[in-house]
Amino acid sequence: MALLNNIGALTHALDSEMARDSSVIVYGEDVGYEGGVFRATVGLQEKYGKDRCFDTPLSEAAIVGSAVGAAINGLKPVVEIQFSGFVLPALNQILAHAARMRNRSRGKYNLPMVIRMPYGGGIRALEHHSESLEAIFSHIPGLKVVIPSTPYDTKGLLLSAIRDPDPVIFMEPKRIYRAFKQEVPEEDYTVPIGKAKIVKKGEDITVVAWGALVREAQKAIEEVEKEGISVELIDLRTISPIDRETIIESVKKTGRFLVVHEAVKSFGTGAELISIVNENAFLHLEAPPTRLTGFDITVPLPRGEHHFIIEPRQIAKKIKEVVEF
Repeated sequence: MALLNNIGALTHALDSEMARDSSVIVYGEDVGYEGGVFRATVGLQEKYGKDRCFDTPLSEAAIVGSAVGAAINGLKPVVEIQFSGFVLPALNQILAHAARMRNRSRGKYNLPMVIRMPYGGGIRALEHHSESLEAIFSHIPGLKVVIPSTPYDTKGLLLSAIRDPDPVIFMEPKRIYRAFKQEVPEEDYTVPIGKAKIVKKGEDITVVAWGALVREAQKAIEEVEKEGISVELIDLRTISPIDRETIIESVKKTGRFLVVHEAVKSFGTGAELISIVNENAFLHLEAPPTRLTGFDITVPLPRGEHHFIIEPRQIAKKIKEVVEF
């Protein structure tokens, strides 16, 4: 076992998979010599050479477009976008080509490619650095969208993503890159894409979160438990495809539902989850399914970010409101 934070888990996963599979290549802006802006790829170029881990020009469209071509021709590219907000120039390549290639070729071509990107707020960065864009990618058929919250899941989900025959958007909550460490097996293992994790079992309310907000929800739950409220916490882990079964069964048991996410409120993943609950567990509900989200504004960076970020006290307050409805 190795004691790793989320950055260490990323590096370990990439290292082990590059050693196992020579078709895996890693590249992006500053990914090679510098080891990435957050140092997730440190040492990989030195170990595997410039042909398998290399820097690119400042062109996200070229990074993703070249990955599409590389994947069609037998490689397994893992490309890094420095910050999720920088991915916008690459949307044409992602939405019009990567997501559609299997369908367009009637199954002739698969695209085993991973697009990694730090996302979310919490580090007081600049504009385009702190958006939470998971709903955009999740809306597109042909893409899988993964967001880990722990080092164990980071390694296991990244290995699953690299080995997946279809394109995977791998979004990394950057404010917890180095927030804590966890024992991670050094041997090979995977965490299945499309399967949520019940972090904590409970009886009174189901709370769903992902990424950095899983830890914030855990802190909130510690507070409400002092008042006798039993919370079932689910880490969604995969935004697309959503693990409907785990959520539905939980809500049927608890009768109450709260989803917490950092992204803006309107047209977000929370709305989709509430629809799933209403359509499949409506007769089991004892209170309206509820969401606690970011505001429908651009993240007010850098000084106003703390007004946008959801804190444990807000989650605790909302849990109590739903339970007491």
